Amino acid sequence: MQRVLVLLLSALDALVAAAVGVAAAFAPLMVLWFVAFGADDWSGLWPTAAAVWQLGHAVPLHLTLPDAYLAATGIDPSLAQFVVSLAPLAFGAFTALFASRSGVRAARAGAWVSGVVSGALVFALLAVAVGVTGRSGIAAVHLWQAVLFPALFYAVGLLAGAVTTAWSDGDDGPLDALARRLDRARGAWPEVPGLLARGAAVAVTGVVAAGALVATLAVVLRGGQIVALSQAANLDFAGVVLLGITQLLYLPVLVIWAVAFVAGPGFALGTGTAVSAAGTQLGVVPGIPLLGALPESTSPWLYVLVLLPVAAGALAGWIVRSRLPRQAESAGVQVTLTLGIAAAAAGIVALLCILGSGSLGPGRLAEVGPAPGAVALAVGIEVALGAGILLLAPRSRTGTDAVGRSQLD
Repeated sequence: MQRVLVLLLSALDALVAAAVGVAAAFAPLMVLWFVAFGADDWSGLWPTAAAVWQLGHAVPLHLTLPDAYLAATGIDPSLAQFVVSLAPLAFGAFTALFASRSGVRAARAGAWVSGVVSGALVFALLAVAVGVTGRSGIAAVHLWQAVLFPALFYAVGLLAGAVTTAWSDGDDGPLDALARRLDRARGAWPEVPGLLARGAAVAVTGVVAAGALVATLAVVLRGGQIVALSQAANLDFAGVVLLGITQLLYLPVLVIWAVAFVAGPGFALGTGTAVSAAGTQLGVVPGIPLLGALPESTSPWLYVLVLLPVAAGALAGWIVRSRLPRQAESAGVQVTLTLGIAAAAAGIVALLCILGSGSLGPGRLAEVGPAPGAVALAVGIEVALGAGILLLAPRSRTGTDAVGRSQLD
């Protein structure tokens, strides 16, 4: 009976997550549609809302501008078809966070596997419904992407919440079996998975926090340029509201770009452009107010920012070292933890860079965002350096005894 209840509650969570996400795209568009087009033409409202929700989950939109629009605006017909794949990640972040809470509840109920399967399947079915009913001749999507990508956001969040909780609380299932097998291993190997996950979480949180701090400072220091671009757009009230909401939805992308800047490699805002501490080559920037936060020039002194990921790695190493049992301290365990934390942090940052890059329009705007490989390599080295300093350094006998006493307490 309890397993059935977990299945139903997980399915309900998936339904609520999809409904809230779609409503967040639909509600402001409905107001804009009423103001701009009146109450007589609602045919394009649902396809537009569906496309926004899908793009928010990294589903590429294949846009085809109508001939009438090309004639009215004078746009070159060769630019009539292009792809927009740079996602407003606020939608995907909400989906993953909501799913993680559902996974935690399923794990605490003792049926996390059933909850994950049920929730992911229901969310995928809802994505199918959105993809089939929201088809548009202007913004087309591949149905398999429109189903798979949103479902992945939800499934990853579910697994993260469920596995983390089941590992710490026990699940009387596969995770407990793995823990018992590790208990029979020599050294501190039973503690390694939990410590590695904790250290990677601390390192990634620190790196992302550093990126958020730098992005905030850029917005504050370049506020005048942002305001100037807003005024130059000469938008009416509806346009200002729509632009403001859109920029809020893209704030996670700005943070990811700032992470790439802090790490060193930086990011691109179009083909042949670069924004990094080594230098800035932008060319013509689209008149989006938030892009006014990008620096017009950089200084070699900005390379000092790479110390922030190193500090994040050092913090992760200190936290892991403080929880490592005294009798378990060995070169093999410490090296494994150092390399594991660095590799996990690099992998997660690479995934974030993939999500924070894509196409923003035709022509040179087809390449926007950081290079995942270069940023992941830089973050991995920087985190490994910081974590290694704390994990591999010899500990004084006094500090070791204190840690041992805290473990016994």
